[in-house]
Amino acid sequence: MPIRLIEARDFSALHDIEDATAKQFESIGIDAMTDLGPYSDEEMTGYVTAGLAWAATDDNDVPVGFLVAEIVDDCLYIADVNVHPRAARRGLGRQLIDHAAAGNYPALVLTTFRDVPWNAPYYRRLGFETLADDEITPNLRAICEFQATIGLDRWPRVCMRRNLTTR
Repeated sequence: MPIRLIEARDFSALHDIEDATAKQFESIGIDAMTDLGPYSDEEMTGYVTAGLAWAATDDNDVPVGFLVAEIVDDCLYIADVNVHPRAARRGLGRQLIDHAAAGNYPALVLTTFRDVPWNAPYYRRLGFETLADDEITPNLRAICEFQATIGLDRWPRVCMRRNLTTR
């Protein structure tokens, strides 16, 4: 599926994707994702303005998956990657991550649930490695601390890194 930068016209479709993926988390007892709700238009606009928001689209150019990122310690921090369940298991998450990785960054980093099959185990298959506590940078640790304030630490979480070859 094509991958392109997210546009404001996509926000409604992105909310639908977030709602559908949150229900998957809720089905395994992680209700915090539903409680958080989708990104506000203002939050998503920040990612779009930074040029760090991509959508995988269907044949009608409607997003079925997306990835938003930030720059943290010169690395690309994957803040969120979501694929609508009806488009899952087609490699879209991998495609979005590989697309984001095409930038000139030394590594991709992320925080995720350790035991959710489509989280840390999935990212390991994509070449991410779990960071030891002493490998977590202060800025990445600050992200973890923020996530704890919104209740995500009720389930085991990890920080992960995938080194990239710089150009």
